[in-house]
Order: sequence, then C-alpha cells, then structure tokens
Amino acid sequence: MADKRGIAGLGGITLALVVLVPLAGCTSGGKGDAEVVRKVDAAELVHLSANERADPSQPLTVTAEPGSRLTDVTVVGPDGRVVAGRLSEDQRSWQTTGRLKAATAYTVRIAADDGRGGRGETTAGFSTLAAQHLLTAKLGPDSSGSGVYGVGQPLTVELSEAVKDPQARQEVERALAVVSQPAVSGGWYWVDDRNLHFRPEEYWPTGTTVSLAFEATGSRISEGLYGGDRAALALRIGERVESVVDAAAHELTLKRSGQAVRTIPVTTGKPGFDTRNGVKVVLGQERKVRMSGETIGIAAGSQEAYDLDVEWATRVTWSGEYLHAAPWSVGSQGVENVSHGCTGMSTENARWFYQNTRVGDLVTVVNSRGKSMEPFGNGFGDWNIAWSEWIRHSALGQPVNTTAPATRAPATGMIAPQL
Repeated sequence: MADKRGIAGLGGITLALVVLVPLAGCTSGGKGDAEVVRKVDAAELVHLSANERADPSQPLTVTAEPGSRLTDVTVVGPDGRVVAGRLSEDQRSWQTTGRLKAATAYTVRIAADDGRGGRGETTAGFSTLAAQHLLTAKLGPDSSGSGVYGVGQPLTVELSEAVKDPQARQEVERALAVVSQPAVSGGWYWVDDRNLHFRPEEYWPTGTTVSLAFEATGSRISEGLYGGDRAALALRIGERVESVVDAAAHELTLKRSGQAVRTIPVTTGKPGFDTRNGVKVVLGQERKVRMSGETIGIAAGSQEAYDLDVEWATRVTWSGEYLHAAPWSVGSQGVENVSHGCTGMSTENARWFYQNTRVGDLVTVVNSRGKSMEPFGNGFGDWNIAWSEWIRHSALGQPVNTTAPATRAPATGMIAPQL
C-alpha cells in the first residue's frame, strides 16, 4: 500500500489536485506507438516544510519523496507576486530565496515526476505568522524634487520602532542596501534607537548615482518584530560645491570642483551670538523667509529683538542659521561681525550664492568664537565626526562597500524569478 504521508499529512494545508499533464504522443523505434504519461497524485510525491503558522523569517522547502523529483514549483502571494526560489541540482528539493511576508497566505503550485513514468500536479496553501510589530523605514533625503544633491548629503533612515538590541541593529543594517556608481566606502551611524545616517568616508564623488533600499520584508529583527514593507529611493550627486566662511576675515569663498569662483564680504555672529564653527550641509533654500528673534530666545521689544522678511535664504541648521541677504548691514560686511548668528551679505551676493548652491552642498565656518556644530539634531554635522569614530557607531562595526551585487545568470532549477 502506498505511503500517504506527503503533503496530505500536514495539518492546516489545503490541497487540490489541479490540471494534470496531458497525454503526450511520440514515435518509438519507428513503430508509431504512442507513449502514454501516467497520471499520478503529486500530493503523494512531495512534502512542504510550512504549515498554517509558518515563521516568515525561515525559507519554505518543498521536498520530493524517495524516487521522485520536482519538475516545477511556484509560490505566489495574495497580490500575485511570485516568491523567488531555487531547485536543487538533483531536483529532490526546492527552497525559497525571496522573503516571505508576515501574516500572509501563500499558494504553492507543484509539479512532480514519480520516476516511473507518472507525472502530476498539486496545489497547497500555507500562512505565515502575524508579527507583533512590523518595522518599516522612512528613507531620506526626499528625492521627490530634482533628485540632485550636493556632495555632502547623508542618507537617513527613520525606523518605525525603537531598536536597542545590538543583534537586532545588525539585522537592520543588513537589510539596508546602499549601491552607488562609482562605488565608495561608507558606513552607518546609529544616531539613536530609531535613526541612522549613512555617509561615505570622503565626500560623494561628483556625478555619483546612489540608491538606498530597506529590504527586510518578513525578516525577523527581534522577538516579535519583523521587517515590514520595502522602501527605496534614488538620487544623484551634482558638482562639488563648498563654501568656506572665515568669520575672522569676514569673507565667504565659494569653490566649485576645488577652484575658487567668488569671494564675498560677509558679517557673521557678534559676541554672544557667535556663528558655529565646523562643516555644515545645506538643508534647504527659501526665496523669502520671516525671521524673528523670538525663535532663538530673544524677547520681543528687547534691544536685540528683530522681526524681518529676509530674502535669498540658504539654511544650514534647524535652529535658524542661514546665509542670506542682509542689506541693513552692508556697511559692516567684510569689516566686523554684527549678526545674530547668520551669515549676512548684500542682496546681490545672496542671490548669486542662492542660485549657485543646492541642498547637500557644504558650508564650513572657520575662525569663529562660537561653539562647534552639533553632529546631529540641528542639521547635518555628520562630517565633523572622524571616520574611525563613525564606524564605531555601526552595529556591524565595519565599512560598507557600495558596489552593486554581481549580476548572475539564473542557475539551473531557478523556478520563480523575483518580481
């Protein structure tokens, strides 16, 4: 009597015998005899590793019973997407290589050969466990505009859940794929339990194309926490533009591709309001912005109070430090520092600077009596951290090479390509 264990022995698995391979005719030995393919129940020939409570972080395996072989396996989700998989060389087993989602019902279609001239097909279903929590990621920068950024632009990840465990953080980093052309050596820095930044060891090369993806769907991050939906973005790096503001010399020099283009007389923060020293990254630009001293703690009506419409404003900190037009201080520009922390210049120069700068460009302030730029929380001070220190704040503790994965031809037995 035939062994009936196979798929039929799995609790919770729904089986259905589907369309069988039709009769095939061929000539044999020149006698014209028709060779008949015997129909069999493929459910008796194969075994699934999954059941109704399958762990989505574990691959699904389909195994052929002794003497049988698999001829085709396809795993499909409710959205119609096929899960990638690979057939072993001896066709005795097949395993998913693509990720399974949590709390998802899948359909498995299997074709098998019993090794004795019998062939058949069967369909099975299984469901993955629901995750207590799904981890998703908001990626930055937002490249919904031109998608072109300066050489100093970091990549950012904001997680939907706090991740504190070191091993769970490693899983997160493994799920973050950074690819660039040309390739660079870069690394992740955990700013806090929810936020990571990525930057190259050196500034991005001009013309670099960059892609970032969160590829954790179905992956177990920690107990009860699984990767949620995929997220991705792409951007391009423009020409290298960096400006150096010398607070002591009261001038700004803009360089393009390493060559000085223009030097502008400026005024920076006066005593008590000294401009921050260090490397900053352009966060945004506003043609006109309302600036009020109350936003930085200056009481309305006091001697230092101000409330102005300011033109051609290029922002470098969230707390309100800009490089902008300051026609009221032209007499002091190039001579002394009289601002409340911003870098002021004439309207003409501010317009030119605005038009020759983009988000992600570098602005470095030197020789100011102010404090140093904060590494995080007030803009992007990422470049003020030494590379060796940066890498120590990666969960994996090593640089990331952004070379694209090698493109390989499908191996024999690759049944279901990744969509």
